[in-house]
Amino acid sequence: MLVEDDENLAARLTRGLQQAGFVVEHASDGPDGYEMGLDASYDAIILDLGLPGEDGLSVLSKWRTGGLSTPILILTARGTWAEKVEGLNLGADDYLTKPFHLPELTARLNALLRRGAGAATALLSHNGLTLNPSTGEVHLDGALVELTALEFRMLRYLMHRPRHVVSQSELTEHLYSLDDMRGSNTIEVYISRLRRKIGADRIKTVRGLGYRFG
Repeated sequence: MLVEDDENLAARLTRGLQQAGFVVEHASDGPDGYEMGLDASYDAIILDLGLPGEDGLSVLSKWRTGGLSTPILILTARGTWAEKVEGLNLGADDYLTKPFHLPELTARLNALLRRGAGAATALLSHNGLTLNPSTGEVHLDGALVELTALEFRMLRYLMHRPRHVVSQSELTEHLYSLDDMRGSNTIEVYISRLRRKIGADRIKTVRGLGYRFG
């Protein structure tokens, strides 16, 4: 989720993050951002501090006080070092100073996701299958596997959660934005395509519950 009141910046960041393989939902002020953070499960939150309605530090404090554990990266204006310190003390996981380059933002987001999944390196690997979040490449026993953007996102999500059961609704929530069309059988179709490309035994169906990678 991106909480940013500058509409032009939010639009540029949304396009860039989508091109990097992220699903992005946007809130343009503090109250909306706070409510969205409570109502949905996000892998990470990008939070601007200078928000209308309610400032970012207040939103951050309320989230953490309420038990929200989602990784949060705060955006700050150049020179506001005191806000950076306060944000980190309130529970932010990282910060980025404006202006910044999009590749740095995506790299920091990927690092937050790795830490959240307990991984120390950028590469996700399992039994000859390797996924590189930075390059968007997947290799199986050294050979490049051609995946669509959605197949890549699905595999990345599953590989971040090895041996955990992931439900269809959880996959849908993390692969599509609120405005996307979500067909009832879309997840099954893409799971089937992934199995054909990486091996059927890597993604197991747990009847009545969902899917388990590894």
